[in-house]
Amino acid sequence: MIEVEALAKRFKGPGGRVVEAVREVGFTARDGRITGLIGPNGAGKTTTLRILCGLMKPDAGRATIDGLDVVAETRAAQARLGVLPDNRGLYPRLTAREHVRYFGRLHGLKGAELERRIGVLAERLGMDDVLDRRAKGFSKGQTLKVALARALVHEPPNLLLDEPTNGLDIASSRAMRELIRGFRDQGRCVVFCSHIMSEVAALCDHLVVIADGRVVAEGAVDELRARTGLQDLEEVFLSLTGQSLDAPTPPAVAPATAAS
Repeated sequence: MIEVEALAKRFKGPGGRVVEAVREVGFTARDGRITGLIGPNGAGKTTTLRILCGLMKPDAGRATIDGLDVVAETRAAQARLGVLPDNRGLYPRLTAREHVRYFGRLHGLKGAELERRIGVLAERLGMDDVLDRRAKGFSKGQTLKVALARALVHEPPNLLLDEPTNGLDIASSRAMRELIRGFRDQGRCVVFCSHIMSEVAALCDHLVVIADGRVVAEGAVDELRARTGLQDLEEVFLSLTGQSLDAPTPPAVAPATAAS
């Protein structure tokens, strides 16, 4: 379970101006549930995720992974967490196997058990054809599979998945959604970030909507629909985040005139 309490983070912007990226964000992502963390660009989602990963310290508030404080017990909390970042960040000269093996060793795995897990993940994710190829030249789908295998090699009970279908074709996106549902059914805690509202509606059991650094709404999809009186989840999202529901007016086109 992931718990976030009154999280805040400030940065110095141009001219020394203080920018509040996150302001008292709080939510609970429970085991056996897919929690969607959604919001417009610049809302504070990425900062929140970086704090959860232990990459950034909050200025106020607290975040825990299975009760472990991400600041005071960073290593122990990270051991309970698997992270799929939006920026997959593969090393082009390493093979897929070497990527997964390296991350496994970072989590204290080694020897036959580590190699067994790599083999299981390669089969499960359909990586056998690229397992011993260098990452340079991998497609987006192949890159995603390696990044996901890295996140899963230590069998974490909590997962942060940032835009997990970004760049995938229809078949691969569907396979990824089924995989995420499988994580939930195993009893894992899954935090899912996406800008694709149809995907959010299909996957998430609970939504946390962030805008301007704050949680502005949370609840099941149907609860948020009832709150706003809207059915289309894109319109629900725009309404809750204070964005316009009106389409921009197209520019006027001057009527054609006959040639003189």
